[in-house]
Amino acid sequence: MPGIDECLLEAMALPGARGASLVDWTSGLALGTAGDSPVGDHETTAAETAELARAAAEFDSFAASGEDPGDPGGEPPVEDLIVTTRAGYHVLRFVETSFDSSVFLHLWLDRDTGNLALARIRLRDLAERLVLG
Repeated sequence: MPGIDECLLEAMALPGARGASLVDWTSGLALGTAGDSPVGDHETTAAETAELARAAAEFDSFAASGEDPGDPGGEPPVEDLIVTTRAGYHVLRFVETSFDSSVFLHLWLDRDTGNLALARIRLRDLAERLVLG
């Protein structure tokens, strides 16, 4: 079971990986980072991606039908988010924890060399195995 640093190193081993981080979407702080940042500063990237993750996690529109979006004990209704830019992909994978789940993995992939499908599969696996605390 990998910790934060090992998890980020595994994410960086993916084809086309440019940067990876574990972010607390409540505070917008990066708990760990590896590689580059799209804007040159990991803390800025963490704060900006946290805004996107918070919107997806808190807005009722993203809850699947039949789920109670107001369930305070439930995990976010989304598993991951994908943002496609002209130069790359940003994959945000929510991490379920035994405590208040408010963290996600952010992987920045090069659009030409990255494999989006593989990245989603590997991030899901990493999120399930990640040990926090």
